[in-house]
Amino acid sequence: AFKPWSFPAPDGTMQGIEVDLGKSVADALGVKFEPVIITSANRMQFLQQGKIDLIIGGMYDTAERRKIVGMIEPAYWTSGPTLMAKKGVIKNWKDIANKPVCGKQGNYYNKQVETELHANLISFTGNTEAKEALRAGKCIAWVYDDVSIMADLTLPEWADYEMPVPVLYDNPWAAAVPLEDLNKGWGAFMAGMAYRWQADGKLIELAKKWNVKPSEWFTQMHDKLHWDTTYLNPKK
Repeated sequence: AFKPWSFPAPDGTMQGIEVDLGKSVADALGVKFEPVIITSANRMQFLQQGKIDLIIGGMYDTAERRKIVGMIEPAYWTSGPTLMAKKGVIKNWKDIANKPVCGKQGNYYNKQVETELHANLISFTGNTEAKEALRAGKCIAWVYDDVSIMADLTLPEWADYEMPVPVLYDNPWAAAVPLEDLNKGWGAFMAGMAYRWQADGKLIELAKKWNVKPSEWFTQMHDKLHWDTTYLNPKK
């Protein structure tokens, strides 16, 4: 339920950016693609238990997670916390000080929004509830990942809202293999896939296909890795 990265098509199959990336892996291997629906709570356990071979599921690359699963570099996407608010209400992050802000329970940046930006955070169990509270005027803004907010802002029902502030910081999203496979063939293969996604511009193409505005990070990564590819393969 993370449009446009992974969400159901009308026929019940899965579609989206991460589904397309998964298909590219299966195609490169010459195997059948079998998408498995995961959640934030079970994705690493599924990998450890052998229920899946690979995670491509909006997962931040963190030091703690690197102790559990094999994070693939380079990252394939990035995002960061930002705000959605009624147009003209907020000009910068300081405007949420001592104001009610809607958020989702469990997001690691909630504490920072409270302690450093001094917002009065109102936490909800789901995104739908949080956004409805914003629409009802119970909070001045909704704090969440910029990629999700950008997707919402393309919808007619959010025409009167905007993303008025830049992200606080970027968080890389990594694919992951079982930890024991990271430095073996499977991990090496996936590192190569992730490298080509950046170097060949596939991620930029997918952003255009699914109507997502790519951040400056994408251009920087593509330019850096494309140069490396040209240098290593001068005939290309």
